[in-house]
Amino acid sequence: MTLPRVTLKLATSLDGRIALANGASQWITGPEARAEVHRLRAAHDAVLTGIGTVLADDPLLSARIEDEAPDQPHRVVLDTHLKIGADAKILNDADGGPVSVFCGGSVPVHMRAAIEAKGAQVIALNRFDGPSISFKSVIERLGETGSRSVMIEAGARLAGAAIRSGLVDVIEWFRAPMMLGGDARPVFDSFGLERLDEAPIFTRVAIDECGKDLWERYEKADG
Repeated sequence: MTLPRVTLKLATSLDGRIALANGASQWITGPEARAEVHRLRAAHDAVLTGIGTVLADDPLLSARIEDEAPDQPHRVVLDTHLKIGADAKILNDADGGPVSVFCGGSVPVHMRAAIEAKGAQVIALNRFDGPSISFKSVIERLGETGSRSVMIEAGARLAGAAIRSGLVDVIEWFRAPMMLGGDARPVFDSFGLERLDEAPIFTRVAIDECGKDLWERYEKADG
């Protein structure tokens, strides 16, 4: 099976933080960076996020480009316990792409039916990484259903799981020229590394100014 190409999009402070300790995060990066993110969404078959991001930010995850009608990505939410509410914007956006919600196999059928009634596809999986459904199994399922490229826009837990899986091919990293400090929320959760030679390595292949921000592109290093 051919897995889709996986891109991880990050938007952080210069010191790699995604929010203040109280969760405030809008907006760390500027309007130019946000416009480029919409173009990246349109360039991918699917955009993937976690339930934590849905509950905290209530994003649409659609591609919105001024004076254009871009292709809309398949919008995907990883939600092990199906906590998403029926009033979530992503479930009530007729102009965006289709929505799939992945949950654990133990989620009751009536809970799945309530989300399916909003027009979303609910997919139950029984493969787990610790307490959460397996990131790799979700990527495999997306590949099986025709997605050739997937972009992740998520918080520290899912971003960390993506890196730990070894499936991330590209990182699109937008850095704002501000420092948030050690009490702010990091871009990744723990990797559980004990030696430096275990660290994931990426090669920087491009760097550009994007308004006041810096836009770096990295690709997974060979070997």
